[in-house]
Amino acid sequence: MVSLRPLAALPVVGVAADGRTYRRLLYLLIAVPLWFVYTGFVTFALAFGIVFSVVLVGVGVLIAAVVASRIAAGLERWLANRLLGTDLVAADDLPAAADGGSSGAVATVRAYLSAPSTWRGLGFVSLKFWVTVLAFAPLAVLSRSLALVAAPARYPYAPQFGEVNGEPAVWAIDTAPEAALAAGVGVVGLLVGLHLTNLIAGGARLMAVALLGESDESDDGDDADRVTVARDGVDGDQAPDGDSDADREAESDASARAGADGFEFDADPADPDADPDDRD
Repeated sequence: MVSLRPLAALPVVGVAADGRTYRRLLYLLIAVPLWFVYTGFVTFALAFGIVFSVVLVGVGVLIAAVVASRIAAGLERWLANRLLGTDLVAADDLPAAADGGSSGAVATVRAYLSAPSTWRGLGFVSLKFWVTVLAFAPLAVLSRSLALVAAPARYPYAPQFGEVNGEPAVWAIDTAPEAALAAGVGVVGLLVGLHLTNLIAGGARLMAVALLGESDESDDGDDADRVTVARDGVDGDQAPDGDSDADREAESDASARAGADGFEFDADPADPDADPDDRD
């Protein structure tokens, strides 16, 4: 029976049949409007707070921006889990805050500011700017390539590819062979754009795992405890196969006859005055 290889497992071209590629592409598409939100709120609030930190209002804006970065980090964690295939959970590193009154609010803000996850989330939001900048490359390649793939259905067509020496670089597609060639170039461009998408989204995934996920703390003593429990279970509670109650009683009697120096002696020694024949 012939087994067909999955299309997504094919080299180079399999990326076009892999559903994960399009989820990563959606992640990069969403990153563009989020970049404007982060730039317009978090970055501006941080800059405004630093400039006016000499007065109380600046300190308040700065604290609000840092706390708001936790909300942004939660959104980014959700997007990474949904679109990048991660399984991240929020770090449980907030100290207990006091309840009630203004002191409770101050303690809550202090807990947010002292939590390492707050600053890791702020670092991710700041680095997300560079992910968005890099995301424009595959998005531009894919948009140009899709237009070329559709050239056989829309020629005569004259796509423009930037400028050369101040003059627009235009490819005039007027005939069917030129349209077919443009479609082939477009297919290659689509594959390149999809591979770039996976590459950039993969970098964003590594960032999310490093900065947005709860760190795994391994217990170094688990293995030793399991070995100790297993050893104690065999030596103390479990008797080896083949040992009977009579054997254990014999060993107990032998231990009772052991002297203080570790040598065994006869509990009922023979009478030295007795006849040698009677000792046998």
